[in-house]
Amino acid sequence: MSENTAPEVLTEVEDGVLIVTINRPEAKNAMTKAAAEGIAAAMDRLDAEDDLRVGILTGAGGTFCSGMDLKGFLRGESPTVEGRGFGGVVQAPPKKPLIAAVEGYALAGGLELMIACDLVVANSGAKFGIPEVKRGLVAAAGGVMMLPDQIPERIAMELALTGDFIGAERAYQLGLINEVTEGAALDAAKALAARIAANGPLAVRVSKQVMKESRGWAMEDRYKNQAQLIAPVFVSHDAREGAAAFAEKRKPNWTGK
Repeated sequence: MSENTAPEVLTEVEDGVLIVTINRPEAKNAMTKAAAEGIAAAMDRLDAEDDLRVGILTGAGGTFCSGMDLKGFLRGESPTVEGRGFGGVVQAPPKKPLIAAVEGYALAGGLELMIACDLVVANSGAKFGIPEVKRGLVAAAGGVMMLPDQIPERIAMELALTGDFIGAERAYQLGLINEVTEGAALDAAKALAARIAANGPLAVRVSKQVMKESRGWAMEDRYKNQAQLIAPVFVSHDAREGAAAFAEKRKPNWTGK
């Protein structure tokens, strides 16, 4: 099933996975206001519809995203969405898991879109970088703040201050991406999404929530705060169903409740 959420963003649903494609291949998927709004709408849909378990963000035409559309920037356009930030996602990612499927370039704002995702699968030819300094700009959509949380600080500093790119193998070695594939990144991302979608959706969502939010918790508050979030999981229908399915040697029938 295919549809347009906006002229510059395509969505497709396969087996509980919402595939969101930036569709500006002629401009290497440079981010515009319209594309940001399309992504934001897709993220809202991902969280709102119970049948959707995982999201995939990718780009059309062999490029993930080359960053902000500079022509739009010169016109005074900001490719952001109120409350969600650049690309409609970097400041407020969805509650459900989001996988980036990267072909070609993930640069500047494109890299910031990528690191806002929970997991990344990339083709072996992909390139990554925050080259804003080469244009007299700063990677302000999370690049200079979030990249040091995901790779060693000195490497992040090098990327930020030189604007140089790294390849997929180097990104994998640094732990910036989960998987390098010789085939289509989207195919590998779908396989990863299927492994996630097979699990209890409530447990998956809360696991992501704890991992994200616990970074800001004081050490003495961590187990107390975690208990508040996970308590509903352990008394959920899905928890009972998971145990019953294991005992009965069958696949569980998740309801997300």
